[in-house]
Parts: sequence; structure tokens; C-alpha cells
Amino acid sequence: MKTHIISIGNSRGIRIPKAILEQCRIEKDVELELENDKIILKPLRKTPRKTWTQAFQKMKSQQDDRLLIDGHLGLDEKDWEW
Repeated sequence: MKTHIISIGNSRGIRIPKAILEQCRIEKDVELELENDKIILKPLRKTPRKTWTQAFQKMKSQQDDRLLIDGHLGLDEKDWEW
């Protein structure tokens, strides 16, 4: 497919047709790579909780993994309807 380079502010870019974006599952962010004389766009997949393990390990090593509340609501079982 042939396309033209367009001005976008002080930069230049191309318009990517919606059908191509959908086919590549590109929604918002992309990873841009250069390989030899080619420009490669890859969809950036957000991976929630990807770094949680490392964050929890760091918290534990800094002894910052204690509960902020005591976990007791102060409700007696007699107040509950079973």
C-alpha cells in the first residue's frame, strides 16, 4: 500500500487506515523499532500487574508489607443475620 508523508506540527508522519489498525489490533500505543532500513510498529499490550511480584518483594525486604488496618471490623457475630 502506498501512502504519503504528512506534516504533523514540527514532525512528519503517516496516516494508517482503520482496517490495518484493527487487523494488527493496534488500539492506542505502539512500540516503534528500526530494523535495517525498515520501520516496524508493534501494538503495545498493557499487562496489568506485570511488576507486582517485584514490588511485593521490595516491600517485604523493606519491611513495608504490614497491614495498615488490624483487619477486625469490631462487629460482634450476634449483630449478623445468618
